[in-house]
Amino acid sequence: MVRYVLSSTRGAMDFKVQRLESGDDSVVFSVSGRIQAEQTETLRELLEREGGPTALDLREVVLVDRDAVRFLAHCEKAGIELRNCPAYVREWVRREEACGRTRRADGNGG
Repeated sequence: MVRYVLSSTRGAMDFKVQRLESGDDSVVFSVSGRIQAEQTETLRELLEREGGPTALDLREVVLVDRDAVRFLAHCEKAGIELRNCPAYVREWVRREEACGRTRRADGNGG
């Protein structure tokens, strides 16, 4: 069941989020287009409204920036499932997580 759709257009790329409820009381946000810093704020607000299991379906994501990758790494660490994550995004998230662990081990924050 789709409860709402959010979208914005900036240049040639769209950003769209659909909220889908599944039968097991979990919510999936299907994201498409480009994810940049301003879109992570929108996603953060949507995710904070949810009380149960949540996932981000990234099948239709075509471009992310570093802020988006950091946000996705944080989401995954917080227990939010990243579904259908494009390979290049998955690798970048993995590297960002590894880099964050290295910074913390070195005492440089993270």
